[in-house]
Amino acid sequence: MAESLHRRARTACVGVVLTIALTVGVSANVASAAGTDATVSGPVTGGAGTPTVSTTSFDLSKVAYEQSEYFLSGTAQKYSSADPLTNDGKWTVTPGDPQPYTTRLVVYRPTDPKKFNGTVLVEWLNVSGGVDAGPDWVMTHTELARDGFAWVGVSAQAGGMNATKSADEARYSSLSHPGDSYSYDIYSQAGRAVRTNSKVLDGLKAKTVLAAGESQSASRMVTYIDAVAKTARAYDGYLVHSRGAGGSPLQGSPPPVVGTAPAGQPAPVTVPSPTQIRDDLGTPVFVLQTETDVYNSNTTARQSDTKTYRLWEVAGTSHYDEYGLTFGTKDTGDGQGAVQLLAAMQAPTSDPIPGTITCNLPINTGPAHWALNAAIYHLNRWVTKDVAPPIAPRLETTTVAPVTYALDASGNARGGVRSPQVDVPIAVLGGTTNTGTGSLGTFCRLFGTTVPLTSQQLLAAFPTHDQFVAQWQKAADQAVKAGYLLPPDASELVKAAQTAKIPA
Repeated sequence: MAESLHRRARTACVGVVLTIALTVGVSANVASAAGTDATVSGPVTGGAGTPTVSTTSFDLSKVAYEQSEYFLSGTAQKYSSADPLTNDGKWTVTPGDPQPYTTRLVVYRPTDPKKFNGTVLVEWLNVSGGVDAGPDWVMTHTELARDGFAWVGVSAQAGGMNATKSADEARYSSLSHPGDSYSYDIYSQAGRAVRTNSKVLDGLKAKTVLAAGESQSASRMVTYIDAVAKTARAYDGYLVHSRGAGGSPLQGSPPPVVGTAPAGQPAPVTVPSPTQIRDDLGTPVFVLQTETDVYNSNTTARQSDTKTYRLWEVAGTSHYDEYGLTFGTKDTGDGQGAVQLLAAMQAPTSDPIPGTITCNLPINTGPAHWALNAAIYHLNRWVTKDVAPPIAPRLETTTVAPVTYALDASGNARGGVRSPQVDVPIAVLGGTTNTGTGSLGTFCRLFGTTVPLTSQQLLAAFPTHDQFVAQWQKAADQAVKAGYLLPPDASELVKAAQTAKIPA
């Protein structure tokens, strides 16, 4: 891809805490959630010649994928509610005030149509850093490519679209956005376009369409599910990755100071905190939370598992980590991501993006990537085969508000989704307590921590390398049996352990 690795890593980092177009081809009308039509045009060419989006940095041909981009144009509506929005998420909203828009869809799909599994993951691109970023593609692309998913990134929000236009005026001058109040209807129309217009996938037919969003986009996903999803019926299932206690405003954007609104703009229609995922949706919702997310929400986002709801809280993880910031951006699924992250657990960095973000403590090197791979697999099987994901215990806490975790003998959190990284530890992995310096240092609070075990501790736990590998293999087998780890990923992790110099 055109962007350098440094630029992609930087924009992915700040975007997840968290980047006149010439159009050719066909156009198709698709029904929107609010009853209007959207027009798909493309594939888009011109400008720099490649989509402007912060995801992975390698050429997609290395994983037998290719990319394209389309414009989505239509009329979107915003939503209002005559009644106060309630904590249970069972909201009734009314669309109104239609406004025109033109946004874009970035598409990654298998080059060989026979490899397509029929499922499309539609990611609400994250805009926290002022660019369009795809953190869920970065964190799960090895599973998506391995099993033949297609991925579509949607510029649903004004901030990301404006940054995209600024980055490539020649390609994106026709894009326009009426504001984030319209993002929910735009996202519905994007999902419908993916489902009904096979040209978006270059002739492939989507059988299943899944929605996904991480961090800021997860908050918007909560509001989307509670306010829009039940009537829009644009998606077959939802991955809500790293949500907070509440959701995003139904209308407007959060003001810079609580209780105020930007000059000339009405106050946003906010949602209560906490906000639950409504329990009458009838569509599978998979929520994956890291230690950071449970801490930030003071456990108030927790819900009981049901026939259509799953919550995984993953031990040893942070809101975003070194895999997402560095190794994941160039991981082609050849096993080197596991090798690099295992090595990083022994020598973690506090400077993941040199010259951009410096943290006061080494950042998290935990198992979130592999847990997310499993979550994607289980969500798809839940929707397509009616096989529900495993039920996982919650992380164990000793106090809430603020949350403190019950720790095992190594110092890692007890309970939750388990992995070799926490059950056969070579480091203490956490999701809280980090801080940083500089203009972007505040993001360090989302990156967690890694504290390597000392040489003496490693020798006491693993007198020989073979003993370490045997224990790691056993923990991987247990995680596979529990459904927390996919067999190909377990094999990758075990091979990494075999080559690691543990104990040194």
